[in-house]
Amino acid sequence: MIEAAMIWNEPNNKSHWDLELDPNWRRFSHMAALAADAVGSANPDIVRVLGGMSPIDPAFLQRLQGYGLLEHFDAVAVHGFPLDWNLWQIQEWPRKIAEIRAVTDLPVWVSETGISSFGAEEVQRWGLERTAELLKGLVDRVQWYSLFDLPSAWEATTRHREAEGSSYYRHFYMGLLREDGTPKPALEEFTKHTPEFGLMQWFHFEDHRLDDAVEWMKRLGVTYVRTGLSWSDRLKPNALDWFDRQMRALEDFDVTLTFCFTPEHRGVLPHHTSAPLIPEEFAEFCGEMIDRYAPAQARNPLRASA
Repeated sequence: MIEAAMIWNEPNNKSHWDLELDPNWRRFSHMAALAADAVGSANPDIVRVLGGMSPIDPAFLQRLQGYGLLEHFDAVAVHGFPLDWNLWQIQEWPRKIAEIRAVTDLPVWVSETGISSFGAEEVQRWGLERTAELLKGLVDRVQWYSLFDLPSAWEATTRHREAEGSSYYRHFYMGLLREDGTPKPALEEFTKHTPEFGLMQWFHFEDHRLDDAVEWMKRLGVTYVRTGLSWSDRLKPNALDWFDRQMRALEDFDVTLTFCFTPEHRGVLPHHTSAPLIPEEFAEFCGEMIDRYAPAQARNPLRASA
């Protein structure tokens, strides 16, 4: 079932939100508040999560809090990749979580963390083991990124692509499974940490890996998963057929749905990172998806005791 809706993905990362267009996140805050309210109107029992920040930045969260945005949410999420992209070391995880807890009373989720095997598969296995030591019991949700390596023929969803150098190519080696479907050493390590750890797996439009992913996640003991439904994909032919198939395939898991990505012709600028011309349209998309896929019996444990 769907347990949570996450509004956007890494809004303080220039690869996922146009910071030149919206340097103070005012447009983002307005859009996100409308979207969170639309989710709440469609189903008040769905946990509303502020899209995972990357980098982990308490000042960013304080700015959004100053706009009143956090009043519309039930939890905040962070993303951390200390062995690949972040400028801090892996043992600093508890300190990074503490920095966020110091500026908000909302629960903190680690909705995306992972280790690339770009340099060595042994590093990925060690990094997973160390991450589990540091994060188990510290936060309510840890969603490991990811199950699959990104196919080499695809593009990573990042703004500057090959110009990013090795940082770009690390995107292709984040999986527990290689592109050919064979397990990496980290897969065995991951089984030691389920069901406490979940998975974060993006599925591309009509992704051929969906059924294999479900089979693997059940085999690994995964009980909760984060994925996304793209506003851009919603405007493609047969979009709802694909969304329906994806949601049916994941119905045995507790699912966090991430809503993001602006259609090029609906943005202030023609790019998926752009703020929408009409933010209400994004909110309508979020409400539509919850209306369609959130089961009536879903309960929000963060609101049930309020």
